[in-house]
Amino acid sequence: MTTQARFRWLRALLILVLILASGLFATGWWLLAGSRAQLDGELQVAGLGHAVTIRRDALGTVTIDGQSRDDVTFALGYVHAQERFFPMDLMRRMAAGELSELVGPAALDTDLNHRRHRLRAVVQAAYAALPPDQRHTLEIYRDGVNAGLAHLREKPWEYLLLDTQPQPWRPEDTLLVIAAMYLDLQGDGRNERELDIAQMRATLPGPLVDFLLSPDPVWEAPLTGHTSPSPVIPAADVYDLRRAGMQASAEKVARAPTHSVDIAYPGSNSFAVAGTISRSGSAILANDMHLGLRVPNIWSRARLRYPDPTAPKGQRDAIGVTLPGTPALVVGSNGQIAWGFTNSYGDWMDWVRVLRDPHDSSRYKIPGGWATLEKHAEVIRIKGSPAHTLDVEDTRWGPILAKDTDDTPLALAWIADQPRAYNLTLMQLEHASSTSAALDLGAQLGMPPQNLVVADSAGHIGWTIAGNSIPLRADFDPSQPADWSQPDTGWTGWAAASRYPRIENPADGRLWTANNRTADGDELALLGDGGHDLGARAQQIRDDLRARADFGPANLLDIQLDDHAVFLTRWQRLLQTTLSHTDDAALDSLRQLTAAWRNEAATDSVDYRLVHAFRDEVHKLVLAPFAAQIEQRFADFEWPGPGNQEAAVWAMLQQQPANLLDPGYRDWHALLLQAAKNVAATLGKSSGGLAARNWGEINHASIDHPLARALPAFLGRFLDMPDDPLPGDHNMPRVAAPGFGASERFDVSPGHEDEGILEMPGGQSDNPLSPFYGAGHEDWVKGRPTRLLPGSDRHTLTLLPAT
Repeated sequence: MTTQARFRWLRALLILVLILASGLFATGWWLLAGSRAQLDGELQVAGLGHAVTIRRDALGTVTIDGQSRDDVTFALGYVHAQERFFPMDLMRRMAAGELSELVGPAALDTDLNHRRHRLRAVVQAAYAALPPDQRHTLEIYRDGVNAGLAHLREKPWEYLLLDTQPQPWRPEDTLLVIAAMYLDLQGDGRNERELDIAQMRATLPGPLVDFLLSPDPVWEAPLTGHTSPSPVIPAADVYDLRRAGMQASAEKVARAPTHSVDIAYPGSNSFAVAGTISRSGSAILANDMHLGLRVPNIWSRARLRYPDPTAPKGQRDAIGVTLPGTPALVVGSNGQIAWGFTNSYGDWMDWVRVLRDPHDSSRYKIPGGWATLEKHAEVIRIKGSPAHTLDVEDTRWGPILAKDTDDTPLALAWIADQPRAYNLTLMQLEHASSTSAALDLGAQLGMPPQNLVVADSAGHIGWTIAGNSIPLRADFDPSQPADWSQPDTGWTGWAAASRYPRIENPADGRLWTANNRTADGDELALLGDGGHDLGARAQQIRDDLRARADFGPANLLDIQLDDHAVFLTRWQRLLQTTLSHTDDAALDSLRQLTAAWRNEAATDSVDYRLVHAFRDEVHKLVLAPFAAQIEQRFADFEWPGPGNQEAAVWAMLQQQPANLLDPGYRDWHALLLQAAKNVAATLGKSSGGLAARNWGEINHASIDHPLARALPAFLGRFLDMPDDPLPGDHNMPRVAAPGFGASERFDVSPGHEDEGILEMPGGQSDNPLSPFYGAGHEDWVKGRPTRLLPGSDRHTLTLLPAT
């Protein structure tokens, strides 16, 4: 073959490859574009009573105008399906333990954990028990979702990638989305915290466990009552590490607990100021819900307008965020009230010891005799693999999920396994006209128990617990597994509304919650402790609120963005004291880099990164010998979360008890010095040394699409949000960690929504070709105020009743 002929052949081959590549790209683009929501025009749909108008602004904020809430509900379902059907599907499947059917064996472990609760059966029973009007709402929403899905030219692009078909929405699927929030907010339905506490109590003396789990009065900021007593260090006659011989090995230290940037627990901030200290005279609410962040964001911005004789001028106008998969405005303002939530971290689940009949293992002891275990064969379908059958043993208290420290089977009593825990009463907040009326609804809401903070246009503010399933407990310690086989033991009913804690119009005109302990005494006993936050975040919010007496919505956003390092300041001083006399060059560098304390978790803060690492390392070294002793008997032990051992560790550092010091150190200063050396050695070996280790290097966005990892890296980056470095940390108002943080920042004075703010990470749509895919994300990253009210209309779609 001549050179010229060879060249012609190669050129033809290259052209063919380019044609094929272009064809594949064009086909992919066509399919992807076909699953975008329709934004303009007119469509006839079955199920509507009257025409509905759907408008979108530049951010994709949806404004829905209808002649009834039913028509608005239908249209909201339509929009949710067109913009978000795949994330909705993931939520219902995750709760039901049905992910493997969609994505294959990789999801089997998750399905096994969740299917044991048989939540689909729970929500089917809940749906059957709902009032007729709520069942009707779910059916209207279902019809809207399925219409929106059917009107896409192509099925959502994720199903093309997975080579599967989307399944229609069912009314009970909305309740499964609520179940997914129970799982997310309440430890995945596993109650590992109380198992860990049980392991501690089975290994260590009671006074020592009480000390190690002590709340920290220094940082607490309850709304009512007093702070906790100071932790009491057990004396040597109670426990002595020197006699126990529990020097921690290097391996044990490496595995010891730490509260690093990678640990995140679902939480939130919500606070309010009364009209007496606001510029408008109306009260102001701030809310930022801290959750795992993903693409698209969990919430969707919406404004809902429809006739309502109870509303001012007969027109209901409510704005805020919706949860796709449900028809409710979860957090919002209706012109008369504004409302927001934070996770309460009450105790909503208990382990029950199941005492089997020694002569018949299918029976277990109950008050007055024996009952037979219910057995369910749960079939989990797996894409591309044979189905898996999970055998579930169920008791009158809940499914058997674990074993006690003596191997007795344990059943989990969890409010989310109760059909009563699911309803749509949250939607009634749209119609509440005052703080008092909104708080009255709290005890009726079928949702995970939350702190509900309300502000109204008359200047009133209030707080209560929202959630209709607060168990009444009798004759057992709810912090560890208990025997409920005796009469009048266990859960004996549900708290009446009159027993719910409640505050209206506090004297100083300020309220705050941040997953901290909010009450004490009988109210705390009713709510229980499911692992309250340390309180430093709540305290900083409280102090920020007390620092001024003249507020607008932007001032509350400033508090949400507060990244001052109040909590770590004492650790910076401790590090400086520890390194005050050292001739080690590496340690001297650490001392110099942390000497000038900027007092903020900024992305370029080297001092914050190093002090944060020092605290983590000290926690490891101090707690390692206790963990080592527990792990000798229970290899799977982890420190109970989402609480904190700060009180115990700091008390030991201040009082330096010899009996609680790891025998591997001659004194407490030696332990602190070793912690500093570990930080210098670990962080100093990376490129640029200690001076290059800024906070943003490890604290970055990591807000990814759930399917991005299944694609080549360049395509995955196309789906993910920019991986920006982020300011903030857990023990300050501006919470931020990789893949975790404020899922929205909401600041509004009811009746003055034109001054309101609503920021969100990510965008409205899950289609990367949508103009709304990442709209507004940069404002969230930089903390720039984004208007709550929609801007000018960019798109208008009208849905007409089918003739």
